[in-house]
Amino acid sequence: MSDGKAAVDSRIDGKLAIEGGSPVRTQPLPPEFPGANYYGEKEEEYVLRVVKARNPFRFYGPDLQNMCDKLEDEFAKQRGSKYALGVSSGTEALYVALAAFGVGPGDEVLLQGYQWTSCINAIVRLGAIPRMIDIDDTFTMSPEDLKNKISSRSKAILFVHMSGAAGNIEPVMDIARKNGLKVLEDSAQSNGAKLNGKYIGTYGDIGIFSFQINKNITAGEGGMIICDDEYLYKRCFAAHDLGYARNDKGQLMQTSDEERYQIFGAGARMSEVTGALALAQLEKIDKITTAMRNAKWKIRKQLEDIPGLSFRRILDPSGDSGCFMITIYKTSEICKNFTEALKAEGIRGKEGSLHTLSMEEWGLHWFFNNLSLVNRRSISPSGWPWTLAENAFSKDYRYDRKSLPNCDDLASRSALLMVPSSLTDEDTNDIVVAYKKVAKHVL
Repeated sequence: MSDGKAAVDSRIDGKLAIEGGSPVRTQPLPPEFPGANYYGEKEEEYVLRVVKARNPFRFYGPDLQNMCDKLEDEFAKQRGSKYALGVSSGTEALYVALAAFGVGPGDEVLLQGYQWTSCINAIVRLGAIPRMIDIDDTFTMSPEDLKNKISSRSKAILFVHMSGAAGNIEPVMDIARKNGLKVLEDSAQSNGAKLNGKYIGTYGDIGIFSFQINKNITAGEGGMIICDDEYLYKRCFAAHDLGYARNDKGQLMQTSDEERYQIFGAGARMSEVTGALALAQLEKIDKITTAMRNAKWKIRKQLEDIPGLSFRRILDPSGDSGCFMITIYKTSEICKNFTEALKAEGIRGKEGSLHTLSMEEWGLHWFFNNLSLVNRRSISPSGWPWTLAENAFSKDYRYDRKSLPNCDDLASRSALLMVPSSLTDEDTNDIVVAYKKVAKHVL
């Protein structure tokens, strides 16, 4: 046995750090921001072009660099989509896409209980009602629960590919088509992931992505919308801008006779600086996701035989973007104890990082933690949209715990590890050792 192997075995058998023993590691893990870890000369070069041209606005100016146009072209080409539209954030991408569908008062949008608050916000801002759907062991929408909850008020399905990997979108698409429903794919947390060789975000009528700093590629903020339907693209364009199309000089065409594309816009345009950063990052996305996927599955495969430790079901491991590893335990108490012990062993980042968390700590990713939803809060004194006569159908909808049993169960006894895009072999080895050490004492 080599000295390295002996050292590994010795650490696994040691006393838990949380009980006074020596931790597996004392240095924090690398930052958990996938795209930002890969910032370098290309991002600097593209941004400097915009700065030197003094042209940060995308539609016109003294020396337009067309960064947003290039980003959209490259994104659409990479994903095999006809249209791509850069926007100011993933949150606005959701709003714009649902607006393009014509979602409004009297409608419900079906979405899963494990998602991000922006999904709920977009629905409510449009005056519609969120209809919560339970999840399955993929931590995405349960097709079975979806079938049971579709009603005459259902307008669209908002399917969210959570935590880095593709969800069970194919049966959801079958259900949607049979019921005449539009599908919006939220791929914000899983940019670059695939299912059976096909990019997620290309299954539904519209796909959206986010470039916020926690995402697989980042411009700090920003988002992307893709679709193949010209009508929906033009609706998205109008909704994201000021409600009208633009001519080839970037000027608003408020006199256009295409009235169906004249809607109130959100002013959610992407800037050229954001476009520059996102373009540089898009060129690196395969390298970033490959690094995370390789590290994650190197870790996971060495832990899969541990009794009492199970994992989220990944439908297509080769298409996993790799940024999260979700583990599942027999009870909520075991989950909490395991997670706290893991942190004590040094499987954490710098103060304030989110590397290792129990799902109970994952806040607004769970619908029942969204108090504005639970309490049906409004941005209007009238109680809009909950008090609208058109939305009276939803008066008995519940948004608290015990309304989606699988969400309750998995939120209470699962945990996640954020997999940095810059892990070294030593880092991944320390993570494996720490999991095995804690498992020996806690499971």
